[in-house]
Amino acid sequence: MNKSIESFIAYLRLEKNYSEHTVDNYIRDINQFLEYSFGEANDIGFAKIDSIQARSFLSNVQKSGASSKTTARKLSALRSFFRFLDKEGIIESNPFVGLRPPKLTKTLPKVLTESEVVKLLDTPEICKKNIKHTVGVTNDMQKFILTRDSAMLETLYSTGMRVSELANMNEINLNMQTGIVRVLGKGRKERLCVVGSFAIDKIKKLLELNRSYWPKFMPGKTARPIFRNNKGDAVSTRLIERAMKKYLSKANLNIEYYPHVLRHSFATHMLDNGADLRLVQELLGHSSLSTTQIYTHVSIERLKNVYEHNHPHA
Repeated sequence: MNKSIESFIAYLRLEKNYSEHTVDNYIRDINQFLEYSFGEANDIGFAKIDSIQARSFLSNVQKSGASSKTTARKLSALRSFFRFLDKEGIIESNPFVGLRPPKLTKTLPKVLTESEVVKLLDTPEICKKNIKHTVGVTNDMQKFILTRDSAMLETLYSTGMRVSELANMNEINLNMQTGIVRVLGKGRKERLCVVGSFAIDKIKKLLELNRSYWPKFMPGKTARPIFRNNKGDAVSTRLIERAMKKYLSKANLNIEYYPHVLRHSFATHMLDNGADLRLVQELLGHSSLSTTQIYTHVSIERLKNVYEHNHPHA
């Protein structure tokens, strides 16, 4: 990796406290632009890049079928990178300054209804009552997986946390008595999430199984992960996504949904039931209230749909 890029990545991690997911996206976007501009050439001349090349790259990204949101993200990443190079004295001007991102189409987040959430959350428990022998997987391990998945889904909906935050949950950060868990969110910002009684009950059952399978701290680990794969390591976000798809299918719900739909549903249902907008903002870990306000639009849209379907003169 080019030394200038390495310095920029270190800046993102150490000074900006960006998550690894965000850093990976920045690296991917920068490399894509450099490949577009220089091909396989080893000599990368940042000072040679002008606004025409910058505009040409963004145009090419859009023509390739990328969404407006993706194009805007790439512009933001490259603008930040070249601003860093400018401050370091590597270039004289930022070629991405003045370029406007494409107009974003505003779409409301998809949510599950309360009855759909209940149906989804009940599915692992129903599966547990009908465990069938699977080659290579013992009945005890199937019971563990279903108990874990039930606790994962319940916790996602109960707390409104992100999937990555759930995957990183450790016993040391969860107070079972108060129902409060400390999570590390975007930008490494710490916040407290409330864990409801339903989720606490399921986590307790899961921890009993965890301790029967892995009674000691794992070597090199300083904290016990709550949600583990069958090897005892913390679950990956990909594992959570696969589990979600499986139970959506079994519950005859839309399998196109990702676990993030439970975060959207959490926020929408909280507001539907009278929660204060700023409280929901705090629980979600949004830095801006405007980000949380989109869920008020979801609630209004649902209200209109109910009205139109039920009022005789709608």
